[in-house]
Amino acid sequence: MVAATKYVNVADMAILAEAGVEVVGENRAQDLEAKHAVYGDAFRWHFIGHVQSNKVKVLNRICELVHSLDSHSAAARLEIPALLQVNVAGEGSKSGVEPAEIADYLGYGIRGLSTMPPAAGDPQSSRQWFRRLHLLAEEHGLAELSMGTTQDYRVAVEEGATLIRVGSVLFR
Repeated sequence: MVAATKYVNVADMAILAEAGVEVVGENRAQDLEAKHAVYGDAFRWHFIGHVQSNKVKVLNRICELVHSLDSHSAAARLEIPALLQVNVAGEGSKSGVEPAEIADYLGYGIRGLSTMPPAAGDPQSSRQWFRRLHLLAEEHGLAELSMGTTQDYRVAVEEGATLIRVGSVLFR
């Protein structure tokens, strides 16, 4: 489980540390730096936001895994393990590579795939996209799958997720 901390302020990160959360995922490099400056080794740090090539140095210095690689320029600069973000639903508003592009990234040593399915009120609506990503990972010999959020993590686990990203459920 990765605690998504996009909307968690620096002070509230203490709640996660006290609760024993081990892995946090941040969406923005500047927020990652600010939170890491205060909490350092209290967490293992993942990056779950859009990877900008000019921010890769920050990710290399702080993170153990990037969930959202989607460009060759960032891939060439990354020195840490990454998951390739795949836009399995082909949404124009979402980042990620096309499924047909996965093989083009295998030379960068990616460990697996990630996806964000289309927003839906019913978690079951995400199943087809999670299943598709799982099949793509198997096809390319990749073991890790980052998929599922607070709304649909149960379905993601049923479809083979090895990493889920939950956020708001931690503060209810």
